[in-house]
Formats: sequence, C-alpha cells, structure tokens
Amino acid sequence: MRILALFLAILISTPALAADKMTLLLDWYVNPDHGPVIVAQELGYFEEAGLEVEIIAPADPSAPPKMVAAGKADLAISYQPQIHLQVAEGLPLKRVGTLIASPLNCLMVKDDGPIKTVADLKGRKVGYSVAGVEEALMVAILKKHGLTMDDIEMINVNWSLSPSVMSGQVDAVIGAYRNVELNQMEIEGVKGRCFFIEEEGTPTYDELIYVANPELMDTDMIARFLEATERATQYIINHPEESFRIYSGTAKELQDELNERAWFDTIPRFALRPAALDHRRYQRFEAFLKDAGLIETIKPVSEIAIDVTAP
Repeated sequence: MRILALFLAILISTPALAADKMTLLLDWYVNPDHGPVIVAQELGYFEEAGLEVEIIAPADPSAPPKMVAAGKADLAISYQPQIHLQVAEGLPLKRVGTLIASPLNCLMVKDDGPIKTVADLKGRKVGYSVAGVEEALMVAILKKHGLTMDDIEMINVNWSLSPSVMSGQVDAVIGAYRNVELNQMEIEGVKGRCFFIEEEGTPTYDELIYVANPELMDTDMIARFLEATERATQYIINHPEESFRIYSGTAKELQDELNERAWFDTIPRFALRPAALDHRRYQRFEAFLKDAGLIETIKPVSEIAIDVTAP
C-alpha cells in the first residue's frame, strides 16, 4: 500500500506533457473557408493531438507564405496557383496539406446583365484583384470562346469585386469566390451568376492549401494537425448546422446571413483527406503556368508539394 501511495503521489506531482506549439497564419480574416481549422480548435481536436495551435489572421494577405518561408510561423494557408509561382521565385515553401480541394474562383457577372456567354465579353471590362494567375486564367477562358486579352479591358478593382460588378464599373470579375461573392450580391438584392473556370478551359486545382518551410518543418506535428482537421471536416459534414453554430459562436461578426449561406456552400469543398496529394493535378497546373509564360521551367511535383504522412 505504501508503494501504491508513493506511485500515486508521483503521478499527481508530475506535470502533464506540454503540447507542441504551432502557429498557423490564415490567408484572410476568419471566414467559412477556415471551417475545419476553427472547428478542430473549438472541439479540442488539436489538443487531443498534442497541439497548441495559435491561429492568426494577417494584416496583409500576401504576407503569410513569406513569413513561413522566413521561419516566423509553422504553417500558412495559401493557394495552389500561388505556390507554383513562389517556388519558381525561390521561396522555401511546400504544400503540405489541402483545405479546399476544388476551385472557388469564378468569372462572375450580373445575372440580368449583358453577359450571357463568355463570348459576350468582347469589348467589355473585366475586374481583377491579383495580377498574374488571374490573367492567365482569363487567357484560357477567353481562348475557349475564340477571344484574346486584346478583346477585353482588364481593370484592377483591388478587393472590391462584388461592388464593382453591381455598380457597373466592370461587366465581370475574375477572382470572385462562388461561395461568398454570389451570396453577397444576392443579399444586397443583385443576383449574380458564375462561369466556373474549371468548366471554361482552365485546369482544376486546390483553392486553399497549407504551406510550410521544408527546411524547418516538423512533419510529425503537421501530420497531427492534418489529422485533427480531417476529424473536424468529418464532423462538419455529419453535423452541418451544429458545426456552423460552433464556428459562428467564436465571434459576433460571424453570426450573419452571409456567413451562414457561405458555410453551407463551402462544406462540399472541404478536403476529405487533407494530407493526400494528387500529383497529376500539380503537374497539370505547373504546365499551365509554363504555357502562360508565368514560370520559365517546369519543376517536379516533389519540389512543390508533399504528403507528410507518406511512408
């Protein structure tokens, strides 16, 4: 009995193993695209995986990948099209997981406007936010309909995508998210319509991914992070209404009609296997960017993306 009592005393006096601390930089302010991360945090899945995850929304949306490359954060949420360009520029980054497994980007117009087909864009104005990839997407979309970039006028509308369409500043925008901007327009009384880029001549891709610095990353820690978000994704799919309450309960500004609509439109887009890597998808997009003149040489997928759970 004295031995048992001593053993229990040792157990009580020994502190629990500390969780591994991890910093995750979001790509933007918290929104439904981040559902699995927020739900994993709120349901304690990260804690059960031995992780203490600090989730940070950036002041500058372009900064997170650069901060990860500089070793100032463990993970960042970024975009598959961007990592191809960033790796080509020499940034030490790799895709280590997927959050949104299909494009959200679309070419958006007013439903009752003059653009009924992509061919109707001839002589019209198209707004965009990010130069480079979005222009390459437009080249492919226009080509399918017998047009070139000379047939349209591209206008940088910064992040004012829906307002620029609703106001008539432009006739269409590329870069609108089908789960957000379409809902935003309808809520404001203007029905929008999307031409889905993956149906209009561009290769499909992972919209949102997790990136890490391959020289600094802890693959075991990242694997546990991805397992926790996979659990959260399954919970969201099985309990969509309850998961929205969990998500929106984290901040008052998330408790509005736009977030609720976007939540349910985003659920089918979450990656069911966030660690899994589709090599062919990355090969196709690398070739697409090469053809568009945005990268000089095609790199092997292993230099751009990995499966951290692969043996």
